Amino acid sequence: VQLQASGGGLVQAGDSLRLSCAASGRTFSSYVMAWFRQAPGKEREFVAGIRRNGGSSYYADSVKGRFTISRDNAKNTVYLQMNSLKPEDTAVYYCAAAGTVWGTVSRNFNEYDYWGQGTLVTVSS
Repeated sequence: VQLQASGGGLVQAGDSLRLSCAASGRTFSSYVMAWFRQAPGKEREFVAGIRRNGGSSYYADSVKGRFTISRDNAKNTVYLQMNSLKPEDTAVYYCAAAGTVWGTVSRNFNEYDYWGQGTLVTVSS
C-alpha cells in the first residue's frame, strides 16, 4: 500500500489543522492506521491510532483531548484533526499502516509496515 500525507503547514499556537493520508494499493480497511511524529533531534513518537473499522482510537497523553483520528474506508483516507495546537506539536507527521493479525493498535513504530512521506507541522508561539 502507498500512503500520501498532506495538510501540514505553519500555524500559530491555538490554531487547528487537519492532516490527511490517502492510501492506494491493497485493501485499506484491512490495515490499522496511525499517525506518528518526529521533532528535530527527537525519536519518532506515536500520536494516534485507529482500528480497522474505525471503532476504537488511541492517543498519546500529550495530544489526548486536542487531536482526533478518524478514517473513511470508502475514501481510503485517514485523518488527524489537530486543535489547540502548541509549539511543542511542531514536527514532521507521518501516517503509517500495519497489517496486524488481531487488528490491535501498536504504539511501536517498528510494528508498522508502510509509511507516508511525512508532512511538516510548525506551530509558532
